[in-house]
Amino acid sequence: MSAALHEFLARTPFFGGLPEESLARLARRLRTSDLARGCAVFREGEQGRSMYVVEWGELLAMQNTLHGKPIKLLRFASGDFFGEMTLIEMQPRPFSVVAESDARLLELTAQDLYALYREDVKAYVLVLQNINRELCRRMRRAGNRITEIASDDDDAEVTQIK
Repeated sequence: MSAALHEFLARTPFFGGLPEESLARLARRLRTSDLARGCAVFREGEQGRSMYVVEWGELLAMQNTLHGKPIKLLRFASGDFFGEMTLIEMQPRPFSVVAESDARLLELTAQDLYALYREDVKAYVLVLQNINRELCRRMRRAGNRITEIASDDDDAEVTQIK
């Protein structure tokens, strides 16, 4: 692993706090893929087996409304990660991710994560804590956004989520 990649990974939320040896072990499993602007990483409803860290570029997470109109949910840039939900809940992808610019991604599969569990339980726990922190941040932002939207409605008493 190059020094530049090591430094980049150590600064990302996904790999935060990992000891050097654990970071190197996990980094050896990463696969790099380059995407051209407009290419999809995955589509809503597909079964997933990987998550991704953005090395460079920008990507958009989009979900279709009931009428088929795509809504932009999240923007991912260098250091962000996505696709981790499929590694935890093993459900189809809840949204599509498309490259808004040329991008480079680092892919980690469910099998890679399981190998980390077998080889280094402490590092595995740290990675799961990092994933959980990010999921909590996203839920907090989503809750704030739902409150904003409900505040604009005259009937803000309506429950937004079951």
